[in-house]
Amino acid sequence: MDFIEQPNRIYAVNGSGTPVASISFPNRSNTESPVQLVEINHTFVDDSLRGQGVASKLVEAAVAKLRREHKKAYVTCSYAQKWFQNHPEAADVLAEPTEHIPESPRVL
Repeated sequence: MDFIEQPNRIYAVNGSGTPVASISFPNRSNTESPVQLVEINHTFVDDSLRGQGVASKLVEAAVAKLRREHKKAYVTCSYAQKWFQNHPEAADVLAEPTEHIPESPRVL
């Protein structure tokens, strides 16, 4: 499966161009922090692809992108949280608990 990278999202589409898998990680950097932070906040895999390891591949792709861009992440997506627990080799992209993590914008 080929993934398409955007600045804060990685996704895949089916033959008709409909997104069938995605991971999003919007910027959450504090302007006072020297560390560029993102929040891994959502993964999605269409029912037709479940059980094929697509979500894991999405997180792996996000980790590779964050490493290339020298960014750190904090994780609020439940799938990604579990993935990082099972993949300690990827801990280098996780933000330190002492780094300032701004609150996510609230939708009213």
